Amino acid sequence: MRSTERKEWACSATSRAERFRVSGADSAQRLQSWSEILAATHLNFDVRFTHRTPPRFNGAVTRRAIGDLRLVDCAASPFLGNRGRGVIGAGGEGLQPEEIFGFQFVCKGAELVREGGRQLALTTGDVVLWDGLQPTEVEIVESFYKRTLLFPRERALAVCPRLAEPATLPSLEGSGPARLLVRYMNALAAELPGLDDAAGAAAANAALELLRAAVEPSVPTSRSATRAAMRSEIRRYIQNHLHDPALSPASIARAYAMSVRALHALFEEGETSVACLVRTERLARCLEDLQRPNTGSVTDIAFRWGFCDAAHFSRVFKRTFGATPSEIRHATLARLQPLE
Repeated sequence: MRSTERKEWACSATSRAERFRVSGADSAQRLQSWSEILAATHLNFDVRFTHRTPPRFNGAVTRRAIGDLRLVDCAASPFLGNRGRGVIGAGGEGLQPEEIFGFQFVCKGAELVREGGRQLALTTGDVVLWDGLQPTEVEIVESFYKRTLLFPRERALAVCPRLAEPATLPSLEGSGPARLLVRYMNALAAELPGLDDAAGAAAANAALELLRAAVEPSVPTSRSATRAAMRSEIRRYIQNHLHDPALSPASIARAYAMSVRALHALFEEGETSVACLVRTERLARCLEDLQRPNTGSVTDIAFRWGFCDAAHFSRVFKRTFGATPSEIRHATLARLQPLE
């Protein structure tokens, strides 16, 4: 529960985003406020202010849902956060730390990350993958803005088993799939307000495919392989939404937080265009229903699979299969008539 009476931080929520901002008049209140915000949106940290922290610390977080993933933007003044063994185990709202992997992109600023005897110096443009189970110390050394995609641990491990062995993970520096995932995160941040739940779930699946391409050695990490994985995911989305008359290149592009132009470019590398794929899949489903009894009239079948005009459906169907829908239906019924 986020009650302003019980918490020393302020939060506003919409249907698509939750916003948290540090509150409190003095340094101690703001420190407590920031600790609670991090616990609610990222992980539980023992937070301290340092000599770099300004007299009035500022911190803000925006969290958005993408299916069962979370996209979190965080901006803050310098501070120090420690996650030792004594801190791990008390997670945020809905996700305990052992359930989280984070893919982080540094939009601006500088951060030192100390984990497992190594220190990483992250600056603008860097990416890092972290595991909520690992003891970590982070030090923000200058005003900082980062964007992090949080993956449920069980779901991420299902597609990326290598995540269970942090020491074997490849470097993400210069990784094409990692950079593609960053661009995808940025596009999602802009497009999420217009996505429904089904589109959000599809977007989460696409993000998992990109994560797998970045960390799994058995999956090719070339640009072409990554784009092929994206095409496969979009094909599944199309097949699951054929019944929707509004299914179109524009609606598909919105679901995957990309432009229509980018969607068409993606499928130029494949065997067919997006519009042709939608039409072909719809016609195939209609043909299946026409060849089965008790599936409704020709018009019922056409509308069931997303066609809005029976006459147009009939013309396209005949051009594709060489016979009208009515002729296919009559032939099916004749074949099923009992012999006298």
